Amino acid sequence: MSQIAYDPVKDRLAAFVRRNRTLRTIFYALLDLFFLRSWHVRKKVKALFSENKQPLRILDAGNGFGQYDRFLLKTLSIDRILAVDVKEDYLEDCRYYFKDEMEKGRIIFQKQDLLEFTTEGYDFVLCVDVLEHIEEDVKVMRNMRESLKPGGYFLMHSPSHLAEEDADGDEFFVDEHARAGYSNSELRSKFKQARLKPIEIRYTYGTYGHAAWVMMIKWPMLLLNKAGFWAILLLPFWYTITLLPSLLLNWIDLRASNVEGTGILGLAQKTA
Repeated sequence: MSQIAYDPVKDRLAAFVRRNRTLRTIFYALLDLFFLRSWHVRKKVKALFSENKQPLRILDAGNGFGQYDRFLLKTLSIDRILAVDVKEDYLEDCRYYFKDEMEKGRIIFQKQDLLEFTTEGYDFVLCVDVLEHIEEDVKVMRNMRESLKPGGYFLMHSPSHLAEEDADGDEFFVDEHARAGYSNSELRSKFKQARLKPIEIRYTYGTYGHAAWVMMIKWPMLLLNKAGFWAILLLPFWYTITLLPSLLLNWIDLRASNVEGTGILGLAQKTA
């Protein structure tokens, strides 16, 4: 089976903006604009803490490029964010970009393995597109539960079990997953195994959102993998045609009650 790399394309883009704060800010804005999961996560975070007045202690479990840390720092009242990841290059890039916030004590970046890591006293744990990479996902959920205060929230996003339908013949779009994703019932069961109370589980990337993803992400990524430099020349023309329709489809997906979808958002709580 030939596999189509997804993360390496993003990594190349991130490397291009690595030591330029302005370009990296634009990169973050593009991630938030193009990736529907960010629309759903940001909406849920705002709804969850819209009435909160107390500074929050937040654990970003798998911070990646750091775009959600920027959103959290700009949007919420923050005591401290602890952002952890297994990739040292990602962490170093984030330390460079967030150096002013680090000096203020608002955010810390650490290299940690979520299978072994726990902390304590956090109001909120965010875990975006991480658990599908880890075979022992329930163990990670238990560790995240131990990191929460009683009443604290755990919010995750992942591909759903329907994401495997994005296989095209003998090619698969993502090659680094331990599982295709989760169904609603499976995720609910795993929350309970981790002694987390399920609050909300909903599908993302439904009919409309998935169509937008195909146009804005999948086909361009396939082109970048196969055509390289020539794809860069073609993509501006492609997005001139597809960007506005795709953003409209994302907007509809954000407000829809998807019966199914290729992504899934889960919110759970530590009750005791």
